[in-house]
Amino acid sequence: MTYRSRFLALLLPFALLAFIPKHPLEIVMSPAEEQLRALLTTYETSLNAGDAGRIEQLYAEDGVFMPAGFPTASGRSAVRGAYDAVFANIRIAIHFTVDELTVKGDVAYARTHSAGTATVVATGASGPEANRELFIFARGANGWKIARYMFNKAS
Repeated sequence: MTYRSRFLALLLPFALLAFIPKHPLEIVMSPAEEQLRALLTTYETSLNAGDAGRIEQLYAEDGVFMPAGFPTASGRSAVRGAYDAVFANIRIAIHFTVDELTVKGDVAYARTHSAGTATVVATGASGPEANRELFIFARGANGWKIARYMFNKAS
């Protein structure tokens, strides 16, 4: 191998680096995916604020909330009551990360995980809070709503 060919062989990787984008690749989302991510952000903000009234509005009229270790709440008024009970006992400060989001027409689902803290209202004791969640959404006349939501602890 000649000096020139060795030099070109060493130079090639550096030349290829020039073609790597300087900005991360932009992820293009459909309007439905953008709306669902916004809904999840609103849910997170409302959950952290302890705003059961706002959360109730994020659910479909026949929405179902299935919290781990508690009875299933079916319908908006039952969902509101379940969140009122949760917020009477704990305050939550968590962040959701979307692991998977799939849209099929007027139905969608999101698999997420969350991490943060929960504080017991009665004692002020605080500790880590982490769950995995499954949201099922339905699109109706008023846009996307939570149709079903359940969560549990990762093992």
